Amino acid sequence: MDADAKKTALRMIPYGLYILTSEAKDGRVAAATVNWVTQASFAPPLVVVGVKADSGAHDIIKESGSFALNVLGKGQQGQAFTFFKSLEREGDSIGGEAFSAGATGAPVLANALAFVECKLVDTVEKGDHSVFVGEVVEAGVRGEISGRADDATLLLKDLGDSVFYGG
Repeated sequence: MDADAKKTALRMIPYGLYILTSEAKDGRVAAATVNWVTQASFAPPLVVVGVKADSGAHDIIKESGSFALNVLGKGQQGQAFTFFKSLEREGDSIGGEAFSAGATGAPVLANALAFVECKLVDTVEKGDHSVFVGEVVEAGVRGEISGRADDATLLLKDLGDSVFYGG
């Protein structure tokens, strides 16, 4: 396989940006920018997210059995970059971003454009990432969305010409 062709072809897949959050029973939180996300079922509503197997978020999601996907909107590049690194909880904020506990206990960021909270229903552990399948148990949208809802979502390409994931 041509490694450069593989990298280029995989980088052609468009990605939205989300902040994945979860909280362990002992109060530790996970918060990370992710982009391997898709809806997988309408009934029941399921989403899947790819999470690096050796990350703290991976362990916390498996332990807690729940997670939230906080959808970033256009103009929220700063939040995406903030959560590229590991952060600790600071009271009711993570990395300076306020949150409240959602229905599952997962942190829901106050400034996210939208969110979905999920209970973990399955995990596929292959390669360097695991796929978590979550059933949506709560969702919310902040503010009015005009036009197509997916046009409001911050995309990986919105972070600049030199920011890529994978390949």
